[in-house]
Amino acid sequence: MSVSISLPPVLQALAGEVQNVDAGGSTVGECLKELAKQYPQLESRLFTRRGKLLKGTNIFVNGENVHTEPLARPVHDGDKLHIFYPVQGG
Repeated sequence: MSVSISLPPVLQALAGEVQNVDAGGSTVGECLKELAKQYPQLESRLFTRRGKLLKGTNIFVNGENVHTEPLARPVHDGDKLHIFYPVQGG
């Protein structure tokens, strides 16, 4: 099973400027872990030391924001994941 993960510009810079990465897994968490295996420098930008999704990171599956237990959300072959970070400034 393969899903396409769309990376925001801040992560693209750490992944050799790629915009989309294919990853395998049956849940969002498995797919993101696979992404981190392909690009180890992304792991600390996605996960806490305990393996939780970093606060403020939003995951969309096929355009739907996954709020509750995003890492446990099932995915299917051909799904599209998008990673978004909130814009901050002042």
